Amino acid sequence: MAAKKVLIVFAHQSSGSFSAAAKNAAVEVLTAQGCTVEVSDLYAMNFKATATAEDIKGDIKEAENFSYLKESRLAWEEGRLSDDITKEQTKLTEADLVIFQFPMYWFSVPGILKGWFDRVLTSGFAFSLEKMYSQGVFKNKKAMLSFTTGSLESMFSPTGVNGDMNVTLWPLQNGILHYCGFQVLAPQIFWAPSCASPEARQCMLEGWHTRLQGLLEEKPLSFIPLDSFDEKGFQLKPDVREKHASKEFGLTVGIHLGKPLPPHSQMKAGC
Repeated sequence: MAAKKVLIVFAHQSSGSFSAAAKNAAVEVLTAQGCTVEVSDLYAMNFKATATAEDIKGDIKEAENFSYLKESRLAWEEGRLSDDITKEQTKLTEADLVIFQFPMYWFSVPGILKGWFDRVLTSGFAFSLEKMYSQGVFKNKKAMLSFTTGSLESMFSPTGVNGDMNVTLWPLQNGILHYCGFQVLAPQIFWAPSCASPEARQCMLEGWHTRLQGLLEEKPLSFIPLDSFDEKGFQLKPDVREKHASKEFGLTVGIHLGKPLPPHSQMKAGC
């Protein structure tokens, strides 16, 4: 594997946590392969989670009707974003692969990581109406979620009390990562390590070590290309709908055409 730059965005308060052990494993294995690995330890950095006018240097153009989306884009264009944002954007620009390492909170990410998404993935820098999804800004980069759960795997199944994990992951993997153009690698899920024996936790980490060996050669998850939608209303083109009319499953979790959800579409590499 050619030398690559990897950014790990780490969101856990404790250096003794399982999440920290997973982050350390990624640093160790990828560095040994010749990668340059940088870690953004959000809690250690005291990273600001709230997207506010403080993120913008200089005057706010419309202070009385403040729009973070518009003001942050203008500030990005004019080089007026706060230093903590621009530092993270530089790391992201230089990275070939981004790994988000975190414990799942309320079926999503911790607030500090959500704040990283809100503030760092600025309009213009990370996305626009002209550059999104398969034509997105980061279409030449890879990204993945690596996280722990508090619930057992069986609880996140189609028949489990929490529902299908593929549905849970759709807003994160499609709505954030794929929306910005990333090639999304299948997530690394550590199922309820807090409930597992020391031996089982060690087995989880060993599995992660093994996967890391060939991580950058993995095939990304499959998403619907942007050109499958019309340019006016962003609706599926009639020929695409017709092509899938006779198929058993829908296209994806989010675009299922009233059919059964496709199995594992957010958890296994695409065909």
